[in-house]
Amino acid sequence: MTTTPPEMARRELAAFLRSRREALVPSDVGLPPRIGASRTPGLRREEVAALAGVSVDYLVRLEQARDIRPSAQVVGSLSRALKLSGDQTGYLFTLAGHRAPERPTDRKIPEGIAQLVHDVEPLPAMVLDYRLDILTINETMAALLLDIDERPAESRNVLRMCFLDKSFDGFYEARDDVVRGAVADLRAAWVDHSHDAHLALLIDELQHGSAEFARYWQSREVSIRSRGDKPMRHPLVGPVTVTFDVLTPLGDPDLRLIVYRPADAQSRAALTELGPLRARRRGRHLRTI
Repeated sequence: MTTTPPEMARRELAAFLRSRREALVPSDVGLPPRIGASRTPGLRREEVAALAGVSVDYLVRLEQARDIRPSAQVVGSLSRALKLSGDQTGYLFTLAGHRAPERPTDRKIPEGIAQLVHDVEPLPAMVLDYRLDILTINETMAALLLDIDERPAESRNVLRMCFLDKSFDGFYEARDDVVRGAVADLRAAWVDHSHDAHLALLIDELQHGSAEFARYWQSREVSIRSRGDKPMRHPLVGPVTVTFDVLTPLGDPDLRLIVYRPADAQSRAALTELGPLRARRRGRHLRTI
């Protein structure tokens, strides 16, 4: 990972603050419109300084790329005063040498990504977040993962599935590789989301509920797997080996679109068989209710 040299970052921060200030008009921030023509494009420094709770002199020095480093609190105040978007706020924090604040954890999946999950049928596909919660899943993937979509929403998590759900005992042929990789992936995500209370609760639950997870978590392995193979043994169709790819939407790097492809002819036949088997089983269930 490359970093921006301090002097270059200061110049870019100064230019960015000026451009965002000049892009606003008083009504954007709840101020009365000015009477008559103004030679100052956008907001005045005095107006932004008052909205952000900093001195005009301090804002001037920032916009002149002076050798000062604003605190995270000041950067947050400036981002709110300038009505910055989430992406713009992250950019400003990075330029100032701080980690960007956490975004809301319960984000809506982009409509196009959610539709794509179903468009790739009969290939198994799902969308995970950085906590490895399953946010959406298609029929084939749900059938492959032992009808995971029929369980409570809080149970639809890859780590809970692997470490706390006895139904998956013996499911993965190369279990150690799968679970070690999942924990290493979570460790990689944790560094950017260590203040996420939901993530902290998940890790605590897993550490108390599984000595195996606790051991892998304490090993501090860090790895993000973007592709690979997973041999499985499904109770209905037997051995299935898939090749998986992990795709990250450019607009939301905290989401992962995962698509499985059969690794051989036997696995293709097994995946094809899963859909009808699931449909017949559900039909019998409905008739007995």
